[in-house]
Amino acid sequence: MSQKNIVLGILMLTTTLLMSGCWDVTEPQRMYYVQGVGVDYKDNEYTVYLQIINFANVAKTEQANPQADPTEIGQAKGKTIEEAVFKLYRSMDQEVFWGHMTFLLFSESAMQDEHAIAVIDTFLRFRETRYHIWVYCTQDPIEDVLLVSPLLEKSPTATKLSNPKNTAKQESFVEPVNLRQLVIGLNEPNHEMKIPLVTVNENWETMDGPKTETVFAGVGMLSKDSFKGYIKGNAARGIEWMNDETQQGEITVQLENNEKSDYLTVDIKKLDVDVKPIVNNSQVKFEVYLKFNTVLNGFKGKLTPDQVRKKVEEAVKKEIMDTFEEGLKLDADVFRLSEYLYRDHVKVWKKLEKDGKIPLTKDSISKIDIHINKVSPGRKTFQETIAE
Repeated sequence: MSQKNIVLGILMLTTTLLMSGCWDVTEPQRMYYVQGVGVDYKDNEYTVYLQIINFANVAKTEQANPQADPTEIGQAKGKTIEEAVFKLYRSMDQEVFWGHMTFLLFSESAMQDEHAIAVIDTFLRFRETRYHIWVYCTQDPIEDVLLVSPLLEKSPTATKLSNPKNTAKQESFVEPVNLRQLVIGLNEPNHEMKIPLVTVNENWETMDGPKTETVFAGVGMLSKDSFKGYIKGNAARGIEWMNDETQQGEITVQLENNEKSDYLTVDIKKLDVDVKPIVNNSQVKFEVYLKFNTVLNGFKGKLTPDQVRKKVEEAVKKEIMDTFEEGLKLDADVFRLSEYLYRDHVKVWKKLEKDGKIPLTKDSISKIDIHINKVSPGRKTFQETIAE
């Protein structure tokens, strides 16, 4: 045998041996994939809901398999999260993979009395899960939320809870929060965080009847040692105007035109927020400075940019103060004003703070200054599209 053939044989044998090293790897189709987890707490026990996605519907993101159930929900109880999860393992016939877990859903009782802290700690310590897991809360039955399927029967990975940034591009009502952001917010002043509140409604119809869909309905206020309550619906609208991450929002104002009143909906874009703590001896006030652009997509009657500016400024100020006062009712610093003081005047913050938060009243926001950079009429000018 030639030396060349000997070398070739050695290379082939080495390659074969290296390939055999993958024999202990579980094939993808022989695993269950966790997409979301729901947690409830009742009678001194945790109830864990595990949402398993159908791999056949994940492979085709544009067109799911209509003959296969998109998701299945399993549940089990335990004195700890880990005990409940291990009970679920006993009812499964395949290995469970946690690396694709995208969201964590709390019931109201699961956020009370520091129960949520234990849950957060469990998923942060587990080696297969990631820090970028979205966190939500709900007052609806957890099973109802987890069983909602995407519109047009798309892949279950396309749900709002798994991809909240998709809807935030068009309407930034509530900012999504992941585990990493939640832990940082609870560890730093004011030690409170806003968690998106999810509910289920029937806004959509199919040929077979009404279809349920998840909706962001407000926020739940969670502190490091308690749950403070919810700020819902219109009462929560000021949150998006106090957030630099807001990509687009809308506000509807009433215009007074001669003897009748018309309503105008304005898009708000490119929001820039600056909060300045003003310290006077031991008294602290906060001044809020906002800059943004507006777009008018439809209006009737004669209208000028100054009229739009005035009405939008008034409406935005009112919504900010309404939300701030709703937070005060819950003893919650909804805009994290305590953190602004901590960053800019830490010595003053140390004198005033209690459990990381400074005392606040409805007069704590002394000024809201709004500058509208641009008022755009959309494609046309400030003239009616159809003349009377």
